[in-house]
Amino acid sequence: MTILNRRETMIGGALLPAALMATGPGRAQPQDGLQTSARLRTFRLGAFDVTTLLSGTAPNDDPQRIFGSTVSEEEFAAVSRDNFLRTDTLQFYYTPTLLRTGSAVILFDTGLSAESMAGPLADAGVTPDTITHVIITHMHPDHIGGMTREDGELTYPNATYLTGGIEFDASASGENAIFDAKVRPFGDRFGFVNDGDAGVPGVTAMAAFGHTPGHMIYRLESDGQQLLLVADMVGHYVWSFANPDWNMFFDADKAQANATRRSVLDMLATDKIPMIGYHMPFPAAGFVETRGEGFRFVPVSYQMMG
Repeated sequence: MTILNRRETMIGGALLPAALMATGPGRAQPQDGLQTSARLRTFRLGAFDVTTLLSGTAPNDDPQRIFGSTVSEEEFAAVSRDNFLRTDTLQFYYTPTLLRTGSAVILFDTGLSAESMAGPLADAGVTPDTITHVIITHMHPDHIGGMTREDGELTYPNATYLTGGIEFDASASGENAIFDAKVRPFGDRFGFVNDGDAGVPGVTAMAAFGHTPGHMIYRLESDGQQLLLVADMVGHYVWSFANPDWNMFFDADKAQANATRRSVLDMLATDKIPMIGYHMPFPAAGFVETRGEGFRFVPVSYQMMG
């Protein structure tokens, strides 16, 4: 296991507190492997519980500016019409993921704010002090907004914090007011992963650069079953899949992001691995199939019930 902190020292042995076991207060017990409410949905992945948590949802105007700026208005309208979508508005979802492995309670991304996560976590039977790890996929505000409470203190005080080293350095050297407020003061709490690192047993980091300079996605694996947390590699359940080469407004390096998107979606479709996307319609989980020159997102129903 390779984890690098800011001084490039090894921290692997400190990642899993032995006292936090499956029966501890941080692990809820979903009945029949399925836990659900308006703000959460739990799936079974081998011996793991994987729970999506709805931090918030909001409309946004001008979808073509965000997801189809490089194609004609007519083409964007045709793709939208064929998929029963309006072209004047869209709905964004913000969905961190909670992973309970039996020996760790891991939160991937922290949502819009600490307050927005309080209800979903409570529904899941988890309190902030029982989170053992916080893994940040990238440093956009809707992923780090919940790092601290209103008083400036860490929301998850007992957690080990992990993120991509390239991502951290890019944010630290640029202009990112939310990073400066939420992350920089706690930089010494972070360990750093690179492509292929196993930051926590059963969790493998994968480089998916383009959306941000060091955007990372994560492969979860238990008992031979896999699931991919793709974060913001895809932004919309139709436009990003049907036409993965269409530029997305929020991607920093659009050519790299497009190439990453097509490559990972092809892998998901070929290997039939389920995925969770941060901005997919809640509960944010599903499968990928090929369709023409692009792909289609197939929302999960009951496939990952216990």
